[in-house]
Amino acid sequence: MAATIKSVGIVGAGQMGNGIAHVCALAGLNVSLFDVAPERIKAGLATINGNMARQVGKHLITEEARKSALAHIHPTETVDGLANCDLVIEAATEQEAVKRQIFSQVCAVLKPEAIVATNTSSISITRLASSTDRPERFIGIHFMNPVPLMELVEVIRGIATDDATFETSKNFISKLGKITAVSEDFPAFIVNRILLPMINEAIYTLYEGVGNVEAIDTAMRLGAHHPMGPLELADFIGLDTVLSVMQVLHEGLADSKYRPCPLLVKYVEAGWLGRKTQRGFYDYRGEKPVPTR
Repeated sequence: MAATIKSVGIVGAGQMGNGIAHVCALAGLNVSLFDVAPERIKAGLATINGNMARQVGKHLITEEARKSALAHIHPTETVDGLANCDLVIEAATEQEAVKRQIFSQVCAVLKPEAIVATNTSSISITRLASSTDRPERFIGIHFMNPVPLMELVEVIRGIATDDATFETSKNFISKLGKITAVSEDFPAFIVNRILLPMINEAIYTLYEGVGNVEAIDTAMRLGAHHPMGPLELADFIGLDTVLSVMQVLHEGLADSKYRPCPLLVKYVEAGWLGRKTQRGFYDYRGEKPVPTR
C-alpha cells in the first residue's frame, strides 16, 4: 500500500539537491538538507532563497509561501539528521562508488520503512539498490535541471522495487506539481538516452569542422526550435556530466554510436567543463559568452 511522504532527506546540496529541496519545501514537506561540505549547504540555501525571491518577483509564488517554504528546510551536517525521514533522495555526484558509500551511511540511520531514492541520470537502479539493505524500497527519482522550472520527473524501478514504493513515489511527485514519466532500468533512461547522444553528435559536428560553435547552436535554435543550442546546453549541464553519461551509454549498450566525441574528452581533460568553470564551448569570463572554437 502506498504511504504518504511528509519528510524528505536530500543528500547533496549542489545544483540538483538544492533544486529538489526547493520544490519539496514549497509543497509543504519537511526537508533535511545534508552535505559533507558545510559551505555547500550554506551556498545551497542561498541559491534556494534567491530562486524563491525570483519566483515572488514574477508572481509565481507569494512572499508568505517563500517564508513558509524556507522554514521547512533544515540543514544538517551529519547523516543522523536524516534518521526520521520518510524518503531520502541522493543527489550527489554521478559516480557509482560515491553513491554506494552514501547509501551504506544513510541506510544505517534510517527507519526500516523509509524509501531510498537516487537522482542518478544514468546509473543502473537495480545495481545501486543491491548495495543497500532495502532493494524493494529503493527507486530512481530523476529530476530535470533546473528542478524548479522543469515539469518532468523520470521514475525508474529496479528489478526488486515493490509496488508500494513505486506508487508512493508517483504520489510524491504529483504532490510537487510535477509530471511522471516511467522508464525501464536501461542506461540513461529516456531523456538522457535521447538528449545526450544529440549533444555528442553536435560536438562531433564541431570536431569534424562541419560548423563552428555559433553556427551549430544557431542552426538548432532556429532550425529545430530548440530553446538552447546543443553546445550551450552542454555547457549548462557540465561537460564532465555529458561525458560520464556518454560513457555509461557506451559501456552499458556496447554500441559505437554512443562513443564519446574525442573533442568532448579533450575539453574535460582541460578542465573546461562549461559554465561552472567559466569555460567550455563558450568562454564566460567576459561581458557575454564567446565561442571557444
